[in-house]
Amino acid sequence: MLDIRTFDARQGGNVLYKAFAHPLAAEAIARLAAGLTGPLAVYDPDGVADALFALHPEMPAPAEVFVHDTQQIGQPRAGRSAQPLTDLRQSRAGTLLVASFDAHKLRDRIRPLLPPGMEIVTLDEARLPAAMLTNPRKYLDTLNFATNYAFFRDAAGLSTRLVTANYWAGYGAKSVRLWLRLFAESGAVLAEWEQDLPPGVGGVSIDSAEIRARFGLPEFRGQLFIHAIGVAGHDVVKYALDTYGTGPEPSLSCTHDANAWPSDRYAGLPAPREGERVILWVQNSHAAPIPAGTLSLDRMGAEQPITLDRDIAPFATVALDVADLLPGLQWPAQIEFRSGRHMVRPRYEVVQNGRTRIAHVNVERADLRPDPGIPALSNLLGRGYLLPFPVLPPDQFSTVVQPTPMAETQADLPIRIDVFAADGRLVAERFLGRLPRNHDLALDLADLGAEGGHAELVYDFRDGGGADGWLHCLARYEHRRSGHAAETSFGAHIFNTLMTYKGEPQSYNGPPPGLSTRLFLKLGEGAHRSFAHLIYPASAEWHPTSTTQLILHDADGAVLAERPLAIACSGSAMVWPDEVFGEDLIRRAGPRGHVMVDDRTCRLFGYHGLMDDRGGFSLDHMFGF
Repeated sequence: MLDIRTFDARQGGNVLYKAFAHPLAAEAIARLAAGLTGPLAVYDPDGVADALFALHPEMPAPAEVFVHDTQQIGQPRAGRSAQPLTDLRQSRAGTLLVASFDAHKLRDRIRPLLPPGMEIVTLDEARLPAAMLTNPRKYLDTLNFATNYAFFRDAAGLSTRLVTANYWAGYGAKSVRLWLRLFAESGAVLAEWEQDLPPGVGGVSIDSAEIRARFGLPEFRGQLFIHAIGVAGHDVVKYALDTYGTGPEPSLSCTHDANAWPSDRYAGLPAPREGERVILWVQNSHAAPIPAGTLSLDRMGAEQPITLDRDIAPFATVALDVADLLPGLQWPAQIEFRSGRHMVRPRYEVVQNGRTRIAHVNVERADLRPDPGIPALSNLLGRGYLLPFPVLPPDQFSTVVQPTPMAETQADLPIRIDVFAADGRLVAERFLGRLPRNHDLALDLADLGAEGGHAELVYDFRDGGGADGWLHCLARYEHRRSGHAAETSFGAHIFNTLMTYKGEPQSYNGPPPGLSTRLFLKLGEGAHRSFAHLIYPASAEWHPTSTTQLILHDADGAVLAERPLAIACSGSAMVWPDEVFGEDLIRRAGPRGHVMVDDRTCRLFGYHGLMDDRGGFSLDHMFGF
C-alpha cells in the first residue's frame, strides 16, 4: 500500500498529495531526481518524505533524513531513522533535498549547517508552471490543485461525454480554464490541451468523439486528467459522465465525478448475474507503477482477497473481468476492491444483452467506528440518517435495492426501508434485519407494492447492531420492455432538521444545518431527453412543501427562465426540462445549457439521467455546488 495521506473527513483533501501526484509535477520531480549527485540527504520539515518517495520511486533512496522536531528524532522516514537537523554538519551526502515548497526561508536558514561541497535543492524546482497557479503567492493553496480524473473512452461504438458548469464563476472567479491531458490505455499521453470556460455559470462539455477527431486519434480507452485554473470557492472538479452508443450501438449510461483522493478500499461492486460480465476499470492515478500482487478482489465479508498478478504501468488503464479473480461468484454477492491507494474512485461496467452500463464504486472508510450516539439520537432528529433513492414507475421499471457495507469495521447493518408516494404518503415499510457484512440481500420493491415515488433506508435498532452514519446502498433499475438497466449508489445523511449532529445535516455552502439546495441538471442532446428525480427527504417534520425554483441557463450562463416547483415533504417529483420550459426555450439554451435546482428552504436530494425512445436510459445522483 502506498504510504500517502490523501483525505480525511475532518480536514478534507491533502493538497500536498495533489502537488506530488499531478502529472506535470511528476515529470518535474523525475527531472529533479535525474539531476541529483552523490549520496542524497533529505531535510523533511513537514513530514512528507514517505509520500514523496512512495509516489516517485525514481528518486534515489536517501542516505540520511533530518528533522528539526525533537519528538520526531528516531522515527522512520523514507526508510531511514530520522536524525536531528544539527547532525547535518557531519553528513557526507553530496546533495541535500529540502522536502518543502516555498522553501527559500528554510534553505537560507540551514545553509550555514551545510558541509563543504554539499549542494542544496528544494521541491520548488518541481513546481507547476506559474501560469497554472490560481494563487501564485502560496503554492500549496488548495485552489492551485483543483484537479480530478475521468474515465474516458472512444472505441467499439461507445463514446463518453463529460458535462459540468463553470460553477466557480458563482463564487467570483473571473477567468477559468481547464488544462487537460488524455492518457491512453498504456499510460502514454495521447493529447494535451486547454479549454476556456464561459465567463458566467455556463455549461461545459468535453466529448471523446470530438477530441478524437480534433487530434486524429485512434480508438482509445483511458483516462482524462482535469486541472481547473483560476477557480474560486471550490477546489473539487465535479462533473457528470455519459457513456453513449453511436450508430446501432444502443448503450446509454451516466456516472458521477470521481473522488479525487485515492482510498485503501472501495466497495459497492456487484458480482455478475447470470449472463452478465462485470468489468472493473483499473486506472493508475500516479507516475509510480503498481506492482503485481498489490491489487485484489474479495467477496465482501470473506476476508480472503485474491490478488491481481500483473504490473500496471504509470497512468495506465486495465479492464479487469471480476470473474477472472472470483470465478463462480454471482449476484447478489458483493465485491470489495483493495486498491492500495493507487487510484481515485474506479468505474465498473456491466455488459448484458448487447448493452453496457457504467457506474462507480465508493470509498470504503478506514477511519470509522460504530458510533454509540446514533442509536441514542435525540427525537429532535427524528428518523436520523436517511438514504433516499427513486422508485421509478413500476409498470415500466423494476427497482431493486441492495444495502452495501462501506466501512472496514461495519460488521452488521441494522436497517429498515420506508417507501413513500410522490405526494409524501408512507405507503410501505419493512424491517430488513440486522444484516451481516457478507449478506446477499437484494430487495425488489415490487415485493412491497411500491408506487412510483421514492424509498429511504434508515437505521432500525430493534434487534441491536451498530451504526457509523456511513450507510450506503446500490439501487438498480431495469426497463421492463427493453431490458436496459442503470444503477447508482450513494450514502446517507440527516436531512432537513434545525438540530445538528456531527456536521449533519450537511450544506452545499456554509456550515450545517444544510437547509438549502443547488443542484446541477444537464440538458439532453439529440434523441436523449434529460430528466431529474427530485426527492424532499425529511428526518423530522419540516415545511409541508418545498419552495423550489428551476432556473434555465444557456451555454454562457445567462438565465433564460425560472419556474416554481413545490414538492411535498417526504415526497418527490419527476422533472422533464422540455416539459417545464417548452421546446423553444430548451433549443435556445442548447445542449450546453443547464437547469439549476435552487431551494433556500430545504435540502433536496436528486438523481438525473437521460432517456430515449428505444427504452435506453441512464441514472445517477446529481451534484451540487
